Amino acid sequence: MTQKIAQEISFDPRLSADSFGVGKLALCEVRLQDDARFPWLVLVPQREGAVELFELSASDRAAVMEEIAQVSAALRAVTQCLKINVGALGNIVRQLHIHIVARNEGDAAWPGPVWGSGARIPYSETELGELIARLRSALAMRA
Repeated sequence: MTQKIAQEISFDPRLSADSFGVGKLALCEVRLQDDARFPWLVLVPQREGAVELFELSASDRAAVMEEIAQVSAALRAVTQCLKINVGALGNIVRQLHIHIVARNEGDAAWPGPVWGSGARIPYSETELGELIARLRSALAMRA
């Protein structure tokens, strides 16, 4: 079986504005949400016009699920978190994207959802660089 390579697509400006590129998997671009309170990755399937998971082809849906599992495992390995939350809301940003959030008891939103929970705390340049490097290593990605 040949692996599809992610194609370049246009990003909703809101996705680009509050996240940083980590790297690309076969189908999805991986981005780090700029909120140091929660290690929070976003997968963006590289399919122009995709809004809902069910709109993807069967093979793309299967690939997204595998990439969610891969990224979730890497995030847990890097953060040693208690719980991983996964969600594809899209109520504000319609472009299909999947949130993968590392959670711990006592974090800024525990046990509720991270959305709308206080003001974000941006990563420092040092924290950002270190976390992205650890994530790339865990995901076997190049810079």
